[in-house]
Amino acid sequence: MRKPLFGVLVLMLLLFPQWVWGQDKVGTAGAQFLELGVSARAVGMGDAFLSVCDDASAVYYNPAGLTQLLDREALFTHVSYPADITYDFIGIGYPTPRWGGVWGIGFLMLNAGDMPFTPYDVGLDPSQTFTCKEYALSFSYARSLTDRFNVGVTLKIIDQLYDTERATGWAADVGTLYDTGFKGFKIGMVVTNFGPDLSMIDESYPLPMNFRFGGVFDVYRRGDHSAVFAAEGSHPNDNSEKFNSGVEYWYKDVFSLRLGNYFEYDSGGITAGGGARFSLSEAYRLSFDYGYHDMDWLENMHRFTVGLAF
Repeated sequence: MRKPLFGVLVLMLLLFPQWVWGQDKVGTAGAQFLELGVSARAVGMGDAFLSVCDDASAVYYNPAGLTQLLDREALFTHVSYPADITYDFIGIGYPTPRWGGVWGIGFLMLNAGDMPFTPYDVGLDPSQTFTCKEYALSFSYARSLTDRFNVGVTLKIIDQLYDTERATGWAADVGTLYDTGFKGFKIGMVVTNFGPDLSMIDESYPLPMNFRFGGVFDVYRRGDHSAVFAAEGSHPNDNSEKFNSGVEYWYKDVFSLRLGNYFEYDSGGITAGGGARFSLSEAYRLSFDYGYHDMDWLENMHRFTVGLAF
């Protein structure tokens, strides 16, 4: 009886995170591109993914999830935002049994392209343009401490380029993943973007550090059909507490459908998606995922992710 009761208590805390936290510092952190999400599969589940991440996107969501990789894997995600802004991610997970763990590499890039100077930029030619690009290169390592408890760490190099000005720094993520052994119930925790302030020109600003806590468990598993429910709460250093939840359904472990929701988000709303994965041979498996996010009054977003396990 203890395990089901514990699971209920965890989900209650996730449903009502305001019981635990109560801080709101909107707009006090920079480098927000680090919080955009990188997986179409995760977006389809409302980004309630830190306890689910069993693919190479774990280098972003929870490095401890890398321990769930059985094969080497690479992921690529592309997102097109309004105003010709693009967001791209590449993630690689590489199990190394000889070293007793899994290594990972990730790369993020937000590219705003060439933007014209506005008429309010006194003394500047409005026909001229400037660029805005933000990058992050990450290195991860994860290992299992027991047959149920896993830990992982990610180190990031961050670079922000605004025309001729640049801010460079580093950050770290630390995550855990615990498998209770009861109906697929897993609990994950991660602290992301922990590091020193960035500085540009004469101003400094903190990174968007965040503490996330979540769980996932089987809601149905019989024959060719399986489904899981995931829930997650977060406590960012620059905003109020947030909550995500999502469901993922699989048929024959080949075709999937997803549905999720964001709560307490400025651009919250329903998410949905689906995917498929196919064996190209005994050594290679290809996957495709799509994620849709209803952004309320903003333009709806579409994410596409391609993965290759080898």
